[in-house]
Amino acid sequence: MTNLKTHKLKKTNPANIPPVLDRVIAAAKVAEENKGHDIVILDIRKLTKTFDYFLIVSGSSRRQLYAIGDEIQRKLVGEMEDECLSVSGHTEGKWIVIDYGDIIVHLFEPETRKYYALEELWGKGERVEWEERRKETDVKSQEE
Repeated sequence: MTNLKTHKLKKTNPANIPPVLDRVIAAAKVAEENKGHDIVILDIRKLTKTFDYFLIVSGSSRRQLYAIGDEIQRKLVGEMEDECLSVSGHTEGKWIVIDYGDIIVHLFEPETRKYYALEELWGKGERVEWEERRKETDVKSQEE
């Protein structure tokens, strides 16, 4: 059995899915389209071997967090053929965690995000300037 604390779970379909950076940016874009705010992507590959990126998003209500999570699932699993390994916190709705193995999506109510302060806890992670990358991919997809 794989030790989750030191190794990423292997994807069963790695040849079919886009690169991890493309997937995390796509998830950030979906969060933004669904009115998520304070969207941060942290590259934590230099800090842990367990996963590559955190996507951290705030929403104004539980219903909004559910919708953002559902749409991210639709994008990553439905369109990009990624695998969701687990979802936690969906019942409570204050902090939803969606685990894709190499990407961990954190959806927070603002107070809960402030309390857990993941950006500070993982502060040595490099922030990804995803807005510029998103614009580049938008232009490419319009040209195709």
